[in-house]
Amino acid sequence: MNSLFTRRRVRAPRIMLYSHDTFGLGHLRRSRALAQAITSANPTASALILTGSPVAGRFDFPRRVDHVRLPGVTKLQDGSYVSQTMGMGIEETTELRSGLIRSTAEQYEPDVVIVDKEPTGFRGELMPTLRMLKEEGSTQLVLGLRDVLDEPEVLAAEWARKNALPVMETFYDEIWIYGLRSVYDPTAGLELSPATRARMHWTGYLRRSRNSTAEPPEQPYILVTPGGGGDGAVMVDLVLAAYEQDPGLSPRAVLVYGPFLSGEVRAEFEARVDALGGRVTAVGFDSQIETLYAGAEGVIGMGGYNTFCEVLSFDKRTVIVPRTVPRLEQWIRASRAEELGLVRMLDETRDGLTPQSMIQAIRNLPGQNLPSQAITAGLLDGLDYVTDRISALLAIRAGQAAE
Repeated sequence: MNSLFTRRRVRAPRIMLYSHDTFGLGHLRRSRALAQAITSANPTASALILTGSPVAGRFDFPRRVDHVRLPGVTKLQDGSYVSQTMGMGIEETTELRSGLIRSTAEQYEPDVVIVDKEPTGFRGELMPTLRMLKEEGSTQLVLGLRDVLDEPEVLAAEWARKNALPVMETFYDEIWIYGLRSVYDPTAGLELSPATRARMHWTGYLRRSRNSTAEPPEQPYILVTPGGGGDGAVMVDLVLAAYEQDPGLSPRAVLVYGPFLSGEVRAEFEARVDALGGRVTAVGFDSQIETLYAGAEGVIGMGGYNTFCEVLSFDKRTVIVPRTVPRLEQWIRASRAEELGLVRMLDETRDGLTPQSMIQAIRNLPGQNLPSQAITAGLLDGLDYVTDRISALLAIRAGQAAE
């Protein structure tokens, strides 16, 4: 009997999650939610998250969940990348990250690996690990995709450039889509084989819960969140301009900048917040943002996946201000959600991104339907579906070890 299989029969299950995290918080927060749900459902399992997020250390991780910080990279406006590691170019940094990923997998010996969004990893860094694990044959490989990736034609061209489709077809035992096909199919523009489509699972969205016992701020308030904040300056500016131009606008706003909205732009916003005399208050980053969601009268946010899951989970009337560059992902998600009656979108072309349109959107918030009035069956069942699939995959591993 294979000695590795023998060891795995007598020890607790191990789940490894990979998220490249070159920008924002979305990949890390999704992986963290998955790891927490998996270890909560299986009290013997552990989870290890490999992440390139520069703020991973500012999050609390549940018991039996830990993380390995990969050297960071930054995406520039032109779509290219630079290393955050002093004295190292992007090629050297990618090689270093790739070696760390492989050595971690060798030492941790995961039973299941869940890869977030990028089939080959950042610049193909995951390929040596995928080849090793596939050849060894004792690890189930899962590709997890968010509900929307990009426009079908754009995604098809990007994945062709990255050689992602053959990798998806060849290496992954299952593909999980963290949404419902009735809402949107992120793979619609991809030429996938029937065998690969048969391995796809539509999990539903990943429900979020309030894990902290902390009390929310004094109520009433609306929560304003640009997610990680790196691309949130336009939305924050609109909200502040709305409160500046309409002295009667209420309730007050609690603004969470996000860890990536900083520098001179942040300093300018801080001065404007101070001048509003408490009608808007602001914090830089809150790793327990669920508490702020729980107490809010409504939400003004961008259209990222995690924000969407949170407004559905906490059943908050929401106005989404989606970004449209470098991807249309947020606009597609917000547009579809508005069609379904889950949120309202402030669209640049239709509504105009002006202080007046934001004032009207905030004033109209109390009259919006709650998301729960439009939620369909299975929409927020993602974490339960994932934990069921993990149990099934571990059972497959156990069966192979017993042979």
